[in-house]
Amino acid sequence: MADVLNGSAAQPAVNQPIITQPAGRPVAEQSTSELVQRASEQLSKLVRDELTLAKAELAEKGKHAGIGAGLFGGAGVLAGYGVGALIATLVIVLAIWLPLWAAALIMTVVLFAVAGVLALLGKKQVSRAVPPEPQAAIEGLKADVDEVKQAVKERSRA
Repeated sequence: MADVLNGSAAQPAVNQPIITQPAGRPVAEQSTSELVQRASEQLSKLVRDELTLAKAELAEKGKHAGIGAGLFGGAGVLAGYGVGALIATLVIVLAIWLPLWAAALIMTVVLFAVAGVLALLGKKQVSRAVPPEPQAAIEGLKADVDEVKQAVKERSRA
């Protein structure tokens, strides 16, 4: 019991239930101060674990948002080149009626097609980051609150 009180007992894994009892002493026999201290320690660990989960989830979503923004930037650059090529094509078409314009027009179409593909890929990456809140962490907290409520109800019946 001294290990639990001074905090040197091994911490339970994140997936284990919140309500545990030390070896050799049932929860019903523990004093209120011991139960409050254990609850405080477990709550602190739970909050730290949930914050770690939220941080990891937000980092993953931030990564997808960054990739999507980069792809949108690439699409913008290529669209700018496409506008330049289109202008050059129009100049060539108006200045001389030679097949040179066909090559410039083909290049313009290719640049815009690549820009469209990059824009679609960027949209896909950004949509993977929405919504920006850590849903798994929120669901975990709700489950933890429900489990604590259930344990309190069971304890009050005893």
